[in-house]
Amino acid sequence: MATSTSLLLLLFLSQPWAGTHAETEAVVCTGTACYTAHWGKLNAAEAQLHCSKNGGNLATVRTEEEAQHIQRALAQLLQPRVPLAPRMGKFWIGLQREKGKCLQPSLPLKGFSWVSGGEDTFYANWHKEAKSSCIFRRCVSLMLDLSLSPLSSPLPKWSEGPCGTPGSPGSNIEGFVCKFSFKGMCRPLALGGPGWVNYTTPFQATSSSLEAVPFASVADVACGDGDKIEKHFFLCKEKATDVFDWGSSGPLCVSSEFGCNVNNGGCQQDCFEGGDGSFRCGCRPGYRLLDDLVTCTSRNPCSSNPCRGVATCVPGPLGKNYTCHCPQGYQLDSTHRDCVDVDECQDSPCTQECVNAPGGFRCQCWVGYEPSGPGEGSCQDVDECAPGHSPCAQDCTNTDGSFYCSCKDGYVLAEEDNTQCQDMNECEDPEGSPCDNTLCVNTQGSFHCGCLPGWELAPDGVSCTPGLMSLQPSAGPPQGENTGDREGRFVPSATMSSPTGDLKSTSKVAPTMRKPSLLLNISVTLVPLKTLAPSEPHGVGMEPSNYHPTATTSHEESTGGDFMVQQRDDGTDGQKLLLFYILGTVVAILLLLALALGLLVYRKQKAKREEKEKKPQSAADSYSWVPERAESRAMENQYSLTPGTDC
Repeated sequence: MATSTSLLLLLFLSQPWAGTHAETEAVVCTGTACYTAHWGKLNAAEAQLHCSKNGGNLATVRTEEEAQHIQRALAQLLQPRVPLAPRMGKFWIGLQREKGKCLQPSLPLKGFSWVSGGEDTFYANWHKEAKSSCIFRRCVSLMLDLSLSPLSSPLPKWSEGPCGTPGSPGSNIEGFVCKFSFKGMCRPLALGGPGWVNYTTPFQATSSSLEAVPFASVADVACGDGDKIEKHFFLCKEKATDVFDWGSSGPLCVSSEFGCNVNNGGCQQDCFEGGDGSFRCGCRPGYRLLDDLVTCTSRNPCSSNPCRGVATCVPGPLGKNYTCHCPQGYQLDSTHRDCVDVDECQDSPCTQECVNAPGGFRCQCWVGYEPSGPGEGSCQDVDECAPGHSPCAQDCTNTDGSFYCSCKDGYVLAEEDNTQCQDMNECEDPEGSPCDNTLCVNTQGSFHCGCLPGWELAPDGVSCTPGLMSLQPSAGPPQGENTGDREGRFVPSATMSSPTGDLKSTSKVAPTMRKPSLLLNISVTLVPLKTLAPSEPHGVGMEPSNYHPTATTSHEESTGGDFMVQQRDDGTDGQKLLLFYILGTVVAILLLLALALGLLVYRKQKAKREEKEKKPQSAADSYSWVPERAESRAMENQYSLTPGTDC
């Protein structure tokens, strides 16, 4: 009580009182909030500072109903002014987008947020699409025609733009709108006779016509007229939980002269006059008079909807009290007037994952599982490797709740998603080539080893051994030997080099199995490859033949000195590569010869120039000498005068 009295005196002393009406401001109060409209060419930051000094923020416009309250406050602000020429004015509200935060066109607020905090709202009333700039701070204002009454116009549109700087608020900025929130409101005081009342709010706004008066406001009441004025002061305070009252009883400014004729005697419902000029307030059937002797309330305690949210009100006996009940899945909160959701997942009702929902819950399975049946809440493994559904490129192995992919020999998993396979290049193994001093050729899923000319692939399929070369046709097969196919096999090489050199190279060959083909049985038949003509006694001929994996080993003795061994041909690709290397070598040799020839010509020309520069010059060079003696003596020194000779 002492605190309330001190607050009352403080608010009273802070107000100018001269026995006349105080200047009213543009303020609208309803529900649990008040909205004030102000003139002032301020930037957005200065406007927010002005609102926050009195305990508020720039106004929010979260719903259409809230937009209507702000429109009424703007109408009060514009009403006293002389009508202006048609022009648009803007008033700041508390919707802003900070620097570095970009436009989000899919959201109602487009990425903007309220300065007072809170979640994104669904109501929006944009004038046009907001700019997508992310490098500047953007603020929102309400647009309205200053020459028209806002109440006769549609709800003000939202306009976004720069937030302004000190001294430069922005284009067409005329003022701003503030919002102040309160825990509750008192009903306006009703006067039963001549007089007037002014309300001073905690945010220092004064008004004589509030539909609801915020908590902690002071009411200045003056009863009577002329020289006889009676003053009263009242404070809006909380009488009980969510019950706010002025603490006064009976109508104010009662006059026996006017009775119930002025403002219905200050009564909310019925006014009854007495024979002596007095009167009293009454209520209609089903209602009862409250302690202030002015206000009526329903005899049913639930008629005022004291329960909130999903709670339902149940009246008590004799209609003196009530209780709030919650539906299944909810429970009463600490105020016993509202309901909060019950988290059923705390009792682990599901076999795997439980998701709480308002008023209930639902069970769902982990990734890799699916419900085993409707309404059972149990889960079973999903076979990701089922035929036609496997995500793997080659082999798929199902596991409990998951799966993994694998690849066949010669392939490895790609690192992208571990479901695709890619060929493994065995010839580029960091630990070394699988071929032993031979040519290694990678193929899809495998590799192949080959040998250079003069060498043949060993039975192990990865190394080479020296081969034999026949220089002359043999006299024929020895007696007793099989006269079948005696043609040798030749493996074309990819490059011409010494057999003792580096034998590793790469070339394209036909695909083989994962392991290299091993030449377990190599046909090495010593037979004449081509009959030589008498005019070519030293010629050597070779005929490559196709590879035959089932060749057998046989030997035939030759009747005369030289012989040739043909090696197997591993494919036409090797022959083409051999021809390519030979042509490349010939071209390189020709280029070297051309370079040497050019160098020789250059050096000869240079020598001639040097000899010409060193040759001495004399005046006699342009004359011809007539020899008087023998030619042999004159040639000894053709540039010197001979003693005894006439010139």
